[in-house]
Amino acid sequence: MEFNLNRSLEILSSTPGVLQHWLSGLSDEWLYGNEGENTWSPHTVIGHLIYADETNWTVRARKILSDVDNKFVPFNRVAQFELYNDKNIHDLLIRFSEVRKNSLKELSTIDISEETLSRKGIHPDFGEVTLTQLLATWTVHDLDHLNQISRVLAKQYSDAVGPWKSYLGVIKRGI
Repeated sequence: MEFNLNRSLEILSSTPGVLQHWLSGLSDEWLYGNEGENTWSPHTVIGHLIYADETNWTVRARKILSDVDNKFVPFNRVAQFELYNDKNIHDLLIRFSEVRKNSLKELSTIDISEETLSRKGIHPDFGEVTLTQLLATWTVHDLDHLNQISRVLAKQYSDAVGPWKSYLGVIKRGI
């Protein structure tokens, strides 16, 4: 499938509701369980998504469209540990919903055309990237973390499923 902004918006706008529905009311064992040392829990992922929306996606889109400075600032992929570890999941889910709504509102103020989609910014690791690539990555980033949450939740029952473990790809997959 080629990039299409409306298709991306379908995913980006639904992610907060999916997470709200999925994670609200779960016990701490589910929310703070992870896959071992130096891995993320569902709680950690929500903090990461908040931070990414606050500092990454629309900030970088504006950089790409800037006629003055199109160089990206490096993204701190683990800032959530310092910023959100002490917050409860309910507050994080509400905050993510608000931050995402603001991000999409800001995105809607950008005149997105074939010309703007081909504009380039400078990523600190990858070099030149287009607005299309950034927006497609934002979409897949959401899906990647939904997948991660699913995998982490499933692995909490890795031993409990007994012999069925060999049939459950979500448990067999690596980190």
